[in-house]
Amino acid sequence: MTDLSTTYMGLQLRSPVIAGSSGLTKSIKNLEEIDKMGAGAVVLKSLFEEQIKFEIRKVFSYEESHSAYTEAEDYISNYAREHTLDEYLNLIQEAKKRLEIPVIASINCTSAHEWPAFAKNIEQAGADALELNVFLLPSDTQKEGGVYEKVYFDIVEKVKKEIDIPVSLKLSTYFSGLANMIKKLSWTGVKGIVLFNRFFNPDIDIDNMRIKPAHLYSDPEEISASLRWMAILSGQLQTDLCASTGVHDGKGVIKHLLAGATAVQVCSTLYKNGIGHLEPIHSEIREWMEKNAHKNVASFRGKMSQKMTDNPAAFLRVQFMKHFAGIE
Repeated sequence: MTDLSTTYMGLQLRSPVIAGSSGLTKSIKNLEEIDKMGAGAVVLKSLFEEQIKFEIRKVFSYEESHSAYTEAEDYISNYAREHTLDEYLNLIQEAKKRLEIPVIASINCTSAHEWPAFAKNIEQAGADALELNVFLLPSDTQKEGGVYEKVYFDIVEKVKKEIDIPVSLKLSTYFSGLANMIKKLSWTGVKGIVLFNRFFNPDIDIDNMRIKPAHLYSDPEEISASLRWMAILSGQLQTDLCASTGVHDGKGVIKHLLAGATAVQVCSTLYKNGIGHLEPIHSEIREWMEKNAHKNVASFRGKMSQKMTDNPAAFLRVQFMKHFAGIE
């Protein structure tokens, strides 16, 4: 009998497959189905900083309140913040009542200001852990990279002062020294680092002259970026590594576990194939494990990481000369 159990951020998971944060993880009905289909944990739909601001604007325009209704603005601002948070806390509480698997809350954040106090409420609501999806695009031509990088450390520092539950960071690749930055972040006391989050990708509609989203969902080909860095960083950090983006089937999960991941998040494939797709993902993993005589995940985790593989240079290669030259 194959054993898929693993430990991620100190949490006991029956499977390394985690349902990642998305619109699918904001309803109790979907969460119960995710639990039923064997996922190891679930990351709830993110609470956004921007979402809180948007709630305020929906009730009262900033221009009106700022120019004539300062007291009303303060009241509505506080109400909107509490209302948004209350809905999220209720989701956490209800999920904890109904699910057997760990419930990981999520905050999509761009700063370390004001919102970290929300983290305490999230812990008190019963969340087993908190994933911080830090979403910074280094687009300001006047800012040095260090200015952006400091925000990550500030966020972790302030959140960890508020809560005792495990904290993970979901990161992008937008760092000048990615490996060094991730290693430094692993020293902050975070229990997990998720590679990688996925930005909104813009496209241009040349017929209607408007900006539109491109590649709303990930494709299996996108797995290569997280796979490369998972293999490179495996065994070098003081935290667990979790994979994300481009994982659409059991093979994708297996590849990341071989590269050194502790857990693997799936999202786009659940949109494309339904939550029930978790079942064939697990079946594929079990079949591969049985075929290769692996009784548990630990027996093969990291076997193809850069440190363990016979060809470590393969993960560092960034050009195609060897490929085009026909050299194996």
